[in-house]
Amino acid sequence: MVESKIFWSISIVLIGILLPFFISDYWKYVLTIAFYYTIMASTWNLLAGFTGQFSLGHHTFAMIGAYVSTLLMQNAGMPFLLSIPVGIIAVTVISLLLGIVCLRVDSLYLVLVTWAFAEVVRNYTRLHYSFTGGDRGIESPLLFGTVKPMPYYYLFLCLAMITIILIIIIMRSKIGFYFKSIRDDAIAARSMGVNIIKYKVLVVVIASSLAGMAGAFYGHSVGLISPTMGEFNEMAMIIIFVVIGGMRSLSGPIIGALTVRILMEVLRQYSEIRIVLLSAIVIILMRFYSGGINEIISKLKKRIFTRITTN
Repeated sequence: MVESKIFWSISIVLIGILLPFFISDYWKYVLTIAFYYTIMASTWNLLAGFTGQFSLGHHTFAMIGAYVSTLLMQNAGMPFLLSIPVGIIAVTVISLLLGIVCLRVDSLYLVLVTWAFAEVVRNYTRLHYSFTGGDRGIESPLLFGTVKPMPYYYLFLCLAMITIILIIIIMRSKIGFYFKSIRDDAIAARSMGVNIIKYKVLVVVIASSLAGMAGAFYGHSVGLISPTMGEFNEMAMIIIFVVIGGMRSLSGPIIGALTVRILMEVLRQYSEIRIVLLSAIVIILMRFYSGGINEIISKLKKRIFTRITTN
């Protein structure tokens, strides 16, 4: 079983490395964006799926990372090597403060607080034209000095792999066990000696910092950032990726982000059908396969294995 997982993991990585040589620049760009959303979906799943902290402000940390890095380059003359890490640090500090504010808040109240935080940040960037560029946005220096998607493809492939590996390490450690115990039964976890407040704040900081990292690099790959990064549609898409792929699983957000983004591009000229189709998929999966595509794949594997062994 372990050897099989290693084999498939290496095969997928090799496909990811070689694929750009066989596809157009357009599809390189599509996959680059898909890798960005893979990071966003995986980190939100760490927060909501594995720890039960349902946040509606996760996408805002990506926007903060992008804005901080870009504004530092424009106003303070910082190079990429400084502006991007400072952007990530800024997100870490803000997420820590938000985590402390929300540490005793659960359920619906947590949703409302994180949604309110996201709206405050988005409206700040919209209204302060002289500083943030307002609705028109601001130009962000390109990381590789070119709009060609090839270098950004490999950059976000590496960032997605690093994020996924880090989440796997966390979830297989004692910290991951604590996260799951908080999700399943916070009272029982507290009675067993788990510091609920500490680990709630910790998961917020980890997930938000990784989202801030993705946002900072994303801003320098598209060349323009605007308040649209903070719109609720972004958060809704991240949730859809996780739900369709499979919440509370390591591979679910990856499957969801890649398949849905590719499907959206295939159906781009049918915008109305695309929205209806995504809504229908979510409804069907929630009704029959709450574990998403990941659950469907697992059941298919079991059936195939059962037939092979019985024959």
